[in-house]
Amino acid sequence: MKLNDFNYHLPPHLIAQSPSAHRDQSRLMVVHKSTGIIEHKSFHHIIDYLDTNSVLVLNNTKVFNARLFGYKKTGAHIEMFLLKQIDKTKWSCLLRPAKRVSVGDRIIISPDFFATVVEKNDSIILDFSFSSDFFSLLDLYGEPPLPPYIKPSNAQDFKERYQTVFAQEQGSVAAPTAGLHFSDDLLADIRSKGIAIDYITLHVGYGTFNSVTAENIADHYMHSESYTITSETALRLQSYLKNGKKIVSVGTTSTRTLETAINHSTPFSPGTFDSNLFIYPGYSFKCVDSIITNFHLPKSTLLMLVSAFSGFPLIKKAYEEAISEEYSFYSFGDAMLLL
Repeated sequence: MKLNDFNYHLPPHLIAQSPSAHRDQSRLMVVHKSTGIIEHKSFHHIIDYLDTNSVLVLNNTKVFNARLFGYKKTGAHIEMFLLKQIDKTKWSCLLRPAKRVSVGDRIIISPDFFATVVEKNDSIILDFSFSSDFFSLLDLYGEPPLPPYIKPSNAQDFKERYQTVFAQEQGSVAAPTAGLHFSDDLLADIRSKGIAIDYITLHVGYGTFNSVTAENIADHYMHSESYTITSETALRLQSYLKNGKKIVSVGTTSTRTLETAINHSTPFSPGTFDSNLFIYPGYSFKCVDSIITNFHLPKSTLLMLVSAFSGFPLIKKAYEEAISEEYSFYSFGDAMLLL
């Protein structure tokens, strides 16, 4: 398929600039691929589509304050976006404006927290100096790494809501947004109905924001992200598969993790691995039976993934209907349940 097949026009006012008043009160579009029926619900009705044969799999990654601001001794202000940890003190980063920094420059965040530029080639490597816990300093001085299409007056206002209520494992520079719709109360109601809930960890990287540029989408180079499945979770996933349970994957990150892990010589092997699985129309799903997801950007790999699951024509129809019905789109937007 061609890249332009996945383009669509979204009126700017449908890009959600803030979360809904309550997590589980977002709108929910339910898409039935077997019949083509589309329903309009509220997210808390998700429980009506789950039963004791369902297993809800969520991504428990935790977003950290990846955006930092500092200055050089010349007074020039520098914005840093932390991409990937290399070792205890070194990080691959984006800098803005990058042209103002050279190898050896020091960027001061506070008197006892600064970074030195140690490499500036294809990537920029910063070596941080600090005297207390690094992530605590990020909490103190950093900002949540909100996507570029969200423009808040104060990013800290959304620190709590750009995090799932079940976030545990620190390491993401973007939230697994489908999980943002779940409240503690909703999760408790799901458990009380006898529905199994399990967690995997995939740390969302900056590559999730990368645009697809290949005109033939099959030529796209998919970025790699790290995921972890614990030994206990692996055993349960293997049992679910053996016993014919229906896997309901919360988000594209959980979906990619599960569809990668089932292809190991031992399905769902425990451990930490990398996934660069690119799911687009023509892909045959191996274990995921339903997907909960948000509405995605045009020409994105995420839109291609949901098109692979539900079929391109039905997703196109669903997006057209979502725009007509004025659903909210993207990270703080409404949700879809793909059945």
